[in-house]
Amino acid sequence: MKNIGIIGAGRIGRVHAQSIANYVNTAKVVAIADPMLNDETIAWARSLGIAAVTKDYMHILNDDRIDIVLICSPTDTHSDISLQAIAAGKHVFCEKPIDHDISRINAVLNALKAKPELKYMVGFNRRFDHNFRAIRNAVEAGKIGKVELVKITSRDPEPPSAEYAARSGGIFLDMTIHDFDMVRYLSGDEVVEVFTQPAVLVDPAIGQAGDFDSAVISMKLASGALAVIDNSRRCAYGYDQRAEVFGSAGAAASANDGASTVQISDSNGVTGEKPLYFFLERYMQAFATELTEFIAAVVNDTPVPVDAQAGLEAVRIGIAATISAKEGRPVKVSEVA
Repeated sequence: MKNIGIIGAGRIGRVHAQSIANYVNTAKVVAIADPMLNDETIAWARSLGIAAVTKDYMHILNDDRIDIVLICSPTDTHSDISLQAIAAGKHVFCEKPIDHDISRINAVLNALKAKPELKYMVGFNRRFDHNFRAIRNAVEAGKIGKVELVKITSRDPEPPSAEYAARSGGIFLDMTIHDFDMVRYLSGDEVVEVFTQPAVLVDPAIGQAGDFDSAVISMKLASGALAVIDNSRRCAYGYDQRAEVFGSAGAAASANDGASTVQISDSNGVTGEKPLYFFLERYMQAFATELTEFIAAVVNDTPVPVDAQAGLEAVRIGIAATISAKEGRPVKVSEVA
């Protein structure tokens, strides 16, 4: 039985703790740390049987009984805690991104090279969604032939606050980074060039904070294939998450998940369910599968599904997209050292 310590008791930390309690029988959460610890957090942790609750995550890193650390803290702490956890000999699951600074991600990669026995996985949960995994399986099986075009639609149900936008790293490193990873995952290819057309169409305050709330991103892949992403921070009908991979022999496409697949046809027309509204509803099973497969890699000493190199590549694409937005030109990913 592997012992897990979670750093960060916010929304995503709680999702992972619940997933492990419900779906994993080879590991258990024995400690959780959060500097904003309060009575409600303590009661929640106790309800899951988590024995140790602390404000100082170093208690987790210094506990020799803990094998695995989940980093669910704010983004600007990810690389520092990763380096400390690796130095402490812990296997690490880190929510995306590892960092917004390439040099800090490289520091993590170098630390991992010195300890090859440790597993390190980045939390790109969409790879574990049943719809997107089915597309990837079809591509790998050759069912659509040679990949020629990847299309991804990713639209949030409502925009974040301007305050959040100002400290998020920008739409391309906060929101679209998931879609950049999906382009790589679904195509099995590498992005070599990015051109962005960003806009502020939803909330002027987001623009005043220095960010965008809408974008169309076009990409060239190493094979010569093309990819297109459209993003919006607001979608009136719910959480819109769709993808298509088109190839020489056909196409594989996914629709949105809803509360049901029922359509009602009557004299007024044909109607169906709206997409699930919130990302936790849409991806709850994906979060559970993600953690299950990571822990299985630790237990069985097999490669993790999403390694630190994948985390680096998504950030490189995000930085290239940010440069493109600022300079109004196509940017090669190779420009991001």
